[in-house]
Amino acid sequence: MNYFIICFFSMFYFVDVSAKGQPSEWQISFQEAASPLMEQLISLHDFVFWIITAITIFVFLLLAYVCVRFSAKNNKKPSTTTHNSTLEVAWTLIPVILLVIIAIPSFRLLYNQNDFSKIDMTIKATGYTWYWSYEYPDHEDIAFDSIMLQDEELEEGQPRLLSTDYQLVVPVNTNIKMQITSDPSGVIHSWAVPSLGVKMDAIPGRLNETYFNIKEPGMYYGQCSELCGIGHGFMPISIKAVSLEDFASWVEVAKKEFANDNNKNFVLNE
Repeated sequence: MNYFIICFFSMFYFVDVSAKGQPSEWQISFQEAASPLMEQLISLHDFVFWIITAITIFVFLLLAYVCVRFSAKNNKKPSTTTHNSTLEVAWTLIPVILLVIIAIPSFRLLYNQNDFSKIDMTIKATGYTWYWSYEYPDHEDIAFDSIMLQDEELEEGQPRLLSTDYQLVVPVNTNIKMQITSDPSGVIHSWAVPSLGVKMDAIPGRLNETYFNIKEPGMYYGQCSELCGIGHGFMPISIKAVSLEDFASWVEVAKKEFANDNNKNFVLNE
């Protein structure tokens, strides 16, 4: 019942646009969609939500009717009916039809989430205890670690527990495949960015894949979503989406900045 109440009121909750790419105070709905996949996820959620709502209301009214109509007070002589073919066929077929209706957009979304036929670039993310490391195999193997900023290191506008010293810089309107794994001597992590609609486990010895396409420039945040240990809450993901031109400029400078894996901080000029 609590879950239903939360879902119901979330339908009328307007997301704080000023907090794009990150959670906002008192938010009970999804973050604003920043990728086509997240738009499809929200659309499927809303579609299924109203079906569930209709079913819940129908069952509630049906139970209320049965409690009143067939109570001992109003039904002095109970019916001896034990079988009704029409009713049994109906309560079998109607759920099947509803499941088929739900399955069609669900399968379409599942297919789109695993369609890697139009990938423009690849980035590899490796989970360590407890931080993320990124590699750009398509850009001369640029590589760096991304570690959470402490409270005293935060600058104005940087969200606490979500900001990192190095940001994953990506171009907008580009299909980016993420290859996700974990340190072979480490534990299972999970690379998740809610506003992009991506969440993929990072498992030692296994290379999992997902992809996203960011529509607009800006900052987008996520966190490790697997209970990986004492540092679980301190493995943020910060993504900086920029134009194709700015990304090309960043790549040229990053090749030099990270050439010796010295991890000197590089901030893209606004």
